[in-house]
Amino acid sequence: YSRFIIARPVVDVVTGKELTSAEAGSLYYDLAVSYLKDILSGFVDWSIVREEIEKGRIVIADSHYLRGRTFDNSIIFLDDSQCVNLESAVEIMVRIGNNSRLIIAGDPVFQKGKCRGNTAVLLREILLGESTAKVIDLGLKDVVRPGAKRGLKLLLETWMRSRELSESEKQILDSIKVHSPDADVVTVVEFIAEKKNFNIQSDNVPDALIVAKEGYLGRVIGKGGERIEAIEADTSLKLRAVELTLDFKPLIRSVHPVSWIYKFIQDVDFAGPDLVVKVEKEGYGAFIGQKGNHVKFVDAVIKKLMNVGVKAIEVQVEKTKEKKRKARES
Repeated sequence: YSRFIIARPVVDVVTGKELTSAEAGSLYYDLAVSYLKDILSGFVDWSIVREEIEKGRIVIADSHYLRGRTFDNSIIFLDDSQCVNLESAVEIMVRIGNNSRLIIAGDPVFQKGKCRGNTAVLLREILLGESTAKVIDLGLKDVVRPGAKRGLKLLLETWMRSRELSESEKQILDSIKVHSPDADVVTVVEFIAEKKNFNIQSDNVPDALIVAKEGYLGRVIGKGGERIEAIEADTSLKLRAVELTLDFKPLIRSVHPVSWIYKFIQDVDFAGPDLVVKVEKEGYGAFIGQKGNHVKFVDAVIKKLMNVGVKAIEVQVEKTKEKKRKARES
């Protein structure tokens, strides 16, 4: 390949508006170059990159002004696609010439509030149907920087704390303040209507879930459960509490109608715009439920809690792992 074409939107984080090179002028390219410096720091000497830019081998392109251009023998990299106008993204695809490759990177979940719409979700759906395209979903487990993981956890907490509470959720929160005054509660989500909608009659399912900040779960529940029992008596609701962490297995377990389903959950992580639950074959049917009511119920609760859907996929378990699990159960 003779050129590396970089197309990345410049977005005003206050308004969510994508700026063009015509509007921002030289600042547009200064910001793009600064972005390159940030991500390449520690990997390659900047003088080498600057030389490639000067020779035209690395090109900063504004996706708004690509009509009439063709990129032959090039790698085209569209970054932060969640903030790109869909028409601009399609225009980039049209400009792919001979012996060229297109790479698209985007965040369909955590950056959705910073841009108008989320083109990354649509592009992912489009490319999933293309036989020559390869879609790679990166989840929380692929994040390598500790600071990034802390940031994502804080972002999740911000989403939950900014939820508009219903009257019943406010009553639960008020009761927590009385009976567990030293507890730090992120949010409360009540789902009695969802239980009725999906005909969930299991005694294992609470009426509402209390989400506590990590390290504060014990203060919500009490040493012998006396605090949460007092809150239940106060509100006449069946309650359960869970800590907010980046391990979503306890969260799924806390609302799923089948009490033992956690034994068959291999992993829970983001894939595209959803939380994907990987379930072993033996427990897959129970996870889905009759007419899909179990997974639909979990999906509805998690959407209500953090505006993210839930999907389940069946996975095969290695025989050695299966033997170890059965040995533990026996």
